Amino acid sequence: MRHGFRGRRFNRSVEHRQAMFANMSAALIKHEQIVTTLPKAKDLRPIVEKLITLGKRGDLHARRLAMSRLRDDAMVKKLFEVLGPRYAGRPGGYCRVLKAGFRYGDNAPMAVIEFVDRDVDARGKDSGPVMVSEDAEA
Repeated sequence: MRHGFRGRRFNRSVEHRQAMFANMSAALIKHEQIVTTLPKAKDLRPIVEKLITLGKRGDLHARRLAMSRLRDDAMVKKLFEVLGPRYAGRPGGYCRVLKAGFRYGDNAPMAVIEFVDRDVDARGKDSGPVMVSEDAEA
C-alpha cells in the first residue's frame, strides 16, 4: 500500500522526474501556457506555485532556491521581475489546469496548464528556430 506517498512516478527515476518538471516549469514560465498530459499538469501545478511564491519573496535566498530548481537564468529573471510583482496581491492559486480532450496516438488525457492572469502575447514567443526570409536580408 502506498499510503502517504504523494505524487506520481511516471515510470521515471527521481533525477529524470526532477529534470522533467524543471523543464516543464521553465516552459510554463516562458510561455505562460503549455499543453501536456493531465497527470503531468496536475503534478506540475504545486511545483510552479511554489516557484511563484519564491518570486513574490524576492530575496537572494529565494532567487538561489529558484535557480537550483529551474536551472535557467532567463526564466529565474522573469520569475522575479515579472511574475512575482504580478501576483503580489494574490494569496495563491496562480495556475489553472483545463482538460483538453485526448491525444490522437495513445488516447492519453491532455490538459492545458496556464497562469491565471497570463500575458497572451507570451505564448509561443522564442520557440523554435527563427526563419529568415531572403527579402529581410535585402
